[in-house]
Amino acid sequence: MLFFARMLLLTLHFTATGIFGLLLGLCRPFNPDNSRLCARLYSWPALRILGLRVETETTSLRDHARSAVIVANHQSNYDLFVVGSVVPERTVCLGKKSLKWVPFFGQLFWLSGNVLIERGNAVQAKQAMLTTTDTLQHKDTSIWVFAEGTRNLGKGLLPLKKGAFQMAIAAEVPIILVCTSTYVKHMQLNRWNSGTVKIRSLAPIPTRGLSLDDLPALMEQCQQQMHACIESLDAEIEGRAQHQHI
Repeated sequence: MLFFARMLLLTLHFTATGIFGLLLGLCRPFNPDNSRLCARLYSWPALRILGLRVETETTSLRDHARSAVIVANHQSNYDLFVVGSVVPERTVCLGKKSLKWVPFFGQLFWLSGNVLIERGNAVQAKQAMLTTTDTLQHKDTSIWVFAEGTRNLGKGLLPLKKGAFQMAIAAEVPIILVCTSTYVKHMQLNRWNSGTVKIRSLAPIPTRGLSLDDLPALMEQCQQQMHACIESLDAEIEGRAQHQHI
Protein backbone atom coordinates (compact mmCIF):
# COMPACT_ATOMS: atom_id res chain seq x y z
CA MET A 1 0.00 0.00 0.00
CA LEU A 2 2.79 2.43 0.92
CA PHE A 3 4.53 1.63 -2.36
CA PHE A 4 1.47 2.60 -4.45
CA ALA A 5 0.91 5.78 -2.41
CA ARG A 6 4.50 6.76 -3.04
CA MET A 7 4.25 6.08 -6.77
CA LEU A 8 1.11 8.25 -6.97
CA LEU A 9 2.74 11.12 -5.09
CA LEU A 10 5.91 10.74 -7.16
CA THR A 11 3.92 10.94 -10.41
CA LEU A 12 2.15 14.10 -9.25
CA HIS A 13 5.45 15.61 -8.10
CA PHE A 14 7.19 14.71 -11.38
CA THR A 15 4.40 16.34 -13.42
CA ALA A 16 4.13 19.48 -11.29
CA THR A 17 7.90 19.99 -11.22
CA GLY A 18 8.06 19.46 -14.98
CA ILE A 19 5.47 22.20 -15.55
CA PHE A 20 7.21 24.61 -13.15
CA GLY A 21 10.61 23.83 -14.65
CA LEU A 22 9.25 24.37 -18.15
CA LEU A 23 8.04 27.83 -17.13
CA LEU A 24 11.47 28.54 -15.65
CA GLY A 25 13.09 27.41 -18.91
CA LEU A 26 10.82 29.67 -20.95
CA CYS A 27 11.73 32.64 -18.73
CA ARG A 28 15.49 32.02 -19.03
CA PRO A 29 16.00 29.58 -21.91
CA PHE A 30 19.28 27.64 -22.16
CA ASN A 31 20.63 29.12 -18.93
CA PRO A 32 23.22 26.51 -17.82
CA ASP A 33 22.16 26.81 -14.19
CA ASN A 34 18.60 25.76 -14.99
CA SER A 35 19.70 22.12 -14.74
CA ARG A 36 20.93 22.50 -11.16
CA LEU A 37 17.81 24.35 -10.03
CA CYS A 38 15.48 21.82 -11.64
CA ALA A 39 17.55 18.91 -10.32
CA ARG A 40 17.02 20.24 -6.79
CA LEU A 41 13.31 20.72 -7.42
CA TYR A 42 13.00 17.13 -8.56
CA SER A 43 15.29 15.73 -5.88
CA TRP A 44 14.41 17.21 -2.51
CA PRO A 45 10.66 16.44 -2.39
CA ALA A 46 11.13 13.08 -4.17
CA LEU A 47 13.66 11.81 -1.62
CA ARG A 48 11.16 12.53 1.15
CA ILE A 49 8.36 10.85 -0.77
CA LEU A 50 10.55 7.79 -1.37
CA GLY A 51 11.85 7.68 2.19
CA LEU A 52 15.47 7.61 1.01
CA ARG A 53 18.29 9.04 3.09
CA VAL A 54 21.14 10.42 0.99
CA GLU A 55 24.58 10.99 2.49
CA THR A 56 27.05 12.95 0.39
CA GLU A 57 30.82 13.41 0.34
CA THR A 58 31.16 15.67 -2.67
CA THR A 59 33.61 18.40 -1.71
CA SER A 60 35.71 17.87 -4.84
CA LEU A 61 32.59 18.30 -6.98
CA ARG A 62 31.14 21.24 -5.10
CA ASP A 63 34.38 23.22 -4.79
CA HIS A 64 35.68 22.70 -8.33
CA ALA A 65 35.76 26.22 -9.74
CA ARG A 66 35.92 25.60 -13.50
CA SER A 67 34.59 23.39 -16.27
CA ALA A 68 34.88 19.62 -15.97
CA VAL A 69 33.43 16.43 -17.38
CA ILE A 70 31.53 14.76 -14.54
CA VAL A 71 31.27 10.99 -14.96
CA ALA A 72 28.70 9.12 -12.85
CA ASN A 73 27.34 5.59 -12.60
CA HIS A 74 23.73 5.06 -13.69
CA GLN A 75 21.46 2.56 -11.91
CA SER A 76 17.84 3.44 -12.58
CA ASN A 77 15.33 6.18 -13.34
CA TYR A 78 15.43 7.05 -9.64
CA ASP A 79 18.89 8.55 -10.28
CA LEU A 80 17.12 11.76 -11.32
CA PHE A 81 16.03 12.19 -7.70
CA VAL A 82 19.10 10.69 -6.01
CA VAL A 83 21.97 12.46 -7.79
CA GLY A 84 19.87 15.57 -8.42
CA SER A 85 20.81 16.57 -4.89
CA VAL A 86 24.50 17.02 -5.81
CA VAL A 87 24.46 18.55 -9.32
CA PRO A 88 26.80 21.58 -9.10
CA GLU A 89 26.29 25.06 -10.51
CA ARG A 90 26.50 25.63 -14.27
CA THR A 91 26.29 21.96 -15.19
CA VAL A 92 24.40 20.51 -18.14
CA CYS A 93 23.80 16.88 -18.99
CA LEU A 94 24.39 14.69 -22.00
CA GLY A 95 21.22 12.73 -22.80
CA LYS A 96 19.60 10.64 -25.50
CA LYS A 97 17.50 12.53 -28.05
CA SER A 98 14.35 10.54 -27.27
CA LEU A 99 14.13 12.29 -23.88
CA LYS A 100 12.74 15.41 -25.52
CA TRP A 101 9.46 13.59 -26.22
CA VAL A 102 8.77 12.97 -22.51
CA PRO A 103 5.94 15.44 -21.67
CA PHE A 104 7.13 18.53 -19.78
CA PHE A 105 10.41 16.90 -18.68
CA GLY A 106 11.73 16.59 -22.23
CA GLN A 107 11.04 20.19 -23.14
CA LEU A 108 12.50 21.28 -19.79
CA PHE A 109 15.60 19.16 -20.44
CA TRP A 110 16.13 20.89 -23.79
CA LEU A 111 15.46 24.43 -22.49
CA SER A 112 17.97 23.86 -19.70
CA GLY A 113 20.74 23.77 -22.29
CA ASN A 114 21.39 20.04 -21.99
CA VAL A 115 22.93 18.29 -24.99
CA LEU A 116 20.74 15.75 -26.80
CA ILE A 117 22.34 13.11 -29.00
CA GLU A 118 20.94 10.38 -31.20
CA ARG A 119 22.57 7.05 -30.48
CA GLY A 120 24.05 5.31 -33.48
CA ASN A 121 24.16 8.47 -35.60
CA ALA A 122 27.86 9.15 -36.32
CA VAL A 123 27.25 12.59 -37.87
CA GLN A 124 25.21 13.82 -34.90
CA ALA A 125 27.70 12.29 -32.48
CA LYS A 126 30.51 14.28 -34.10
CA GLN A 127 28.45 17.49 -33.98
CA ALA A 128 27.66 16.85 -30.32
CA MET A 129 31.37 16.44 -29.65
CA LEU A 130 32.09 19.86 -31.21
CA THR A 131 29.25 21.42 -29.21
CA THR A 132 30.36 19.97 -25.90
CA THR A 133 34.00 20.90 -26.49
CA ASP A 134 32.98 24.51 -27.14
CA THR A 135 30.76 24.49 -24.04
CA LEU A 136 33.55 23.18 -21.83
CA GLN A 137 36.21 25.53 -23.18
CA HIS A 138 34.33 28.80 -23.58
CA LYS A 139 31.11 28.82 -21.52
CA ASP A 140 32.35 28.10 -17.99
CA THR A 141 30.03 25.09 -17.89
CA SER A 142 30.54 21.47 -16.85
CA ILE A 143 28.93 18.45 -18.48
CA TRP A 144 27.44 15.54 -16.54
CA VAL A 145 27.62 12.15 -18.28
CA PHE A 146 26.31 8.73 -17.27
CA ALA A 147 29.19 7.11 -19.09
CA GLU A 148 27.92 3.53 -18.95
CA GLY A 149 25.45 4.56 -21.65
CA THR A 150 22.53 2.75 -20.01
CA ARG A 151 21.17 1.76 -16.59
CA ASN A 152 23.05 -1.03 -14.82
CA LEU A 153 20.02 -1.91 -12.63
CA GLY A 154 22.24 -2.35 -9.59
CA LYS A 155 24.17 -5.26 -11.13
CA GLY A 156 27.54 -3.53 -10.97
CA LEU A 157 29.38 -0.89 -12.96
CA LEU A 158 29.20 -1.52 -16.70
CA PRO A 159 32.12 -0.77 -19.06
CA LEU A 160 32.39 2.98 -19.56
CA LYS A 161 31.82 4.42 -23.04
CA LYS A 162 34.58 6.52 -24.55
CA GLY A 163 32.58 9.67 -25.44
CA ALA A 164 32.95 11.43 -22.08
CA PHE A 165 36.70 10.86 -22.06
CA GLN A 166 37.11 12.05 -25.64
CA MET A 167 35.30 15.26 -24.65
CA ALA A 168 37.56 15.83 -21.66
CA ILE A 169 40.74 15.27 -23.69
CA ALA A 170 39.53 17.48 -26.57
CA ALA A 171 38.62 20.34 -24.22
CA GLU A 172 41.59 19.72 -21.88
CA VAL A 173 39.36 19.81 -18.80
CA PRO A 174 39.55 17.48 -15.79
CA ILE A 175 37.30 14.51 -15.13
CA ILE A 176 35.44 14.29 -11.81
CA LEU A 177 34.09 10.84 -10.93
CA VAL A 178 30.85 10.72 -8.95
CA CYS A 179 29.99 7.35 -7.43
CA THR A 180 26.66 6.29 -5.96
CA SER A 181 26.22 3.23 -3.76
CA THR A 182 24.18 0.32 -5.11
CA TYR A 183 20.85 1.45 -3.70
CA VAL A 184 18.49 -0.13 -6.25
CA LYS A 185 18.87 -3.69 -4.92
CA HIS A 186 18.32 -2.63 -1.30
CA MET A 187 15.61 0.02 -1.63
CA GLN A 188 12.42 -1.09 0.16
CA LEU A 189 9.63 1.26 -0.85
CA ASN A 190 7.06 -0.51 1.34
CA ARG A 191 8.90 0.69 4.46
CA TRP A 192 8.86 4.22 5.86
CA ASN A 193 12.65 4.32 5.84
CA SER A 194 13.33 2.71 2.49
CA GLY A 195 17.12 2.83 2.57
CA THR A 196 20.34 4.83 2.64
CA VAL A 197 22.29 6.05 -0.38
CA LYS A 198 25.86 7.32 -0.28
CA ILE A 199 27.32 9.57 -2.97
CA ARG A 200 31.03 10.34 -3.16
CA SER A 201 33.00 12.43 -5.63
CA LEU A 202 36.68 11.71 -6.24
CA ALA A 203 39.60 14.05 -6.84
CA PRO A 204 39.69 15.62 -10.33
CA ILE A 205 41.73 13.71 -12.91
CA PRO A 206 43.63 16.13 -15.20
CA THR A 207 43.60 15.61 -18.95
CA ARG A 208 45.73 18.55 -20.11
CA GLY A 209 48.47 17.29 -22.39
CA LEU A 210 46.74 13.97 -23.07
CA SER A 211 45.94 12.75 -26.58
CA LEU A 212 43.59 10.10 -27.91
CA ASP A 213 46.50 7.67 -27.62
CA ASP A 214 46.07 8.00 -23.86
CA LEU A 215 42.33 7.26 -24.03
CA PRO A 216 42.41 3.52 -23.15
CA ALA A 217 44.62 4.07 -20.08
CA LEU A 218 42.47 7.00 -18.92
CA MET A 219 39.27 4.97 -19.28
CA GLU A 220 40.78 2.02 -17.40
CA GLN A 221 41.93 4.32 -14.61
CA CYS A 222 38.43 5.77 -14.22
CA GLN A 223 36.75 2.36 -14.44
CA GLN A 224 38.95 0.99 -11.66
CA GLN A 225 38.55 4.05 -9.41
CA MET A 226 34.76 4.03 -9.76
CA HIS A 227 34.52 0.29 -9.18
CA ALA A 228 36.63 0.52 -6.02
CA CYS A 229 34.69 3.53 -4.73
CA ILE A 230 31.27 1.92 -5.28
CA GLU A 231 32.45 -1.25 -3.52
CA SER A 232 33.67 0.88 -0.61
CA LEU A 233 30.36 2.75 -0.34
CA ASP A 234 28.39 -0.50 -0.41
CA ALA A 235 30.63 -2.02 2.28
CA GLU A 236 30.14 1.02 4.52
CA ILE A 237 26.36 0.80 4.26
CA GLU A 238 26.33 -2.97 4.79
CA GLY A 239 28.65 -2.68 7.77
CA ARG A 240 26.42 -0.08 9.37
CA ALA A 241 23.33 -2.23 8.79
CA GLN A 242 24.99 -5.27 10.39
CA HIS A 243 26.08 -3.17 13.38
CA GLN A 244 22.50 -1.94 13.90
CA HIS A 245 21.21 -5.53 13.95
CA ILE A 246 23.66 -6.62 16.66
